[in-house]
Amino acid sequence: MPILAERGYLIPAIGDQYVKCAEHLRDSILSWHPNANITILTEDQLPAGNQGGFANDWQVFSASPYRQTIKLEADMFCASPIDHWWTLFEKRDVVISQGARTYYNQPATSRFYRKIFDDNNLPDVYNAITYWRLSHTAKEFFDLTKEIFNNWNEFKKLLKFPDDEATTDVVYAIAAVITGPERITLPNGIGPQIVHMKRRIIGTLTDNWTKELVWEFTNPGLRIQTVAQNGLVHYHIKDWLCQ
Repeated sequence: MPILAERGYLIPAIGDQYVKCAEHLRDSILSWHPNANITILTEDQLPAGNQGGFANDWQVFSASPYRQTIKLEADMFCASPIDHWWTLFEKRDVVISQGARTYYNQPATSRFYRKIFDDNNLPDVYNAITYWRLSHTAKEFFDLTKEIFNNWNEFKKLLKFPDDEATTDVVYAIAAVITGPERITLPNGIGPQIVHMKRRIIGTLTDNWTKELVWEFTNPGLRIQTVAQNGLVHYHIKDWLCQ
């Protein structure tokens, strides 16, 4: 992909619903940062074609039109300014966010969705926010993620209780261990974390928090249970914004 700008946001969106999610995310970022460079990466833009599901996520490195990229998962909403992240990341080659927060802005303590990380002592990475600059380290990291995705049946033999299908967070975590976590992540407590709205993290009775909690858009922000949200909210219920 030709380089179009020094830095920008890349939002992979494979399939019509994810494209709609990505458009909402783009618009929510632009509401805070009108001059931001944002690219929605669709299926026809994948350099190696659609590999299916999570296996496309190694292609983001070569697909980005920026020297510095922040890749974001599509099903998120930008609830506050995030452009200060560039200053936080600029001296690093790769940064993958670690940990998550609840909508009360408290660290997410439930490990229900993270058992494979705990069982295998993997870094608690969330690829929903991933930064890289064009560099040898970044190329090395994404070449490694490609190798892991393409040879998952061999790599999963190294894990306790592995998933049948390779997921991006687990693949990125394995690649981080091989590359060196200190080269790929920021120290604990430093760096952005997503607000994760999955049931076991926020303690709702049902999976669909949008039907159970009180929420409102504050133009351009978002409040949930009267709490103003910060950063990126991973709402996960696609029908909320992506119909």
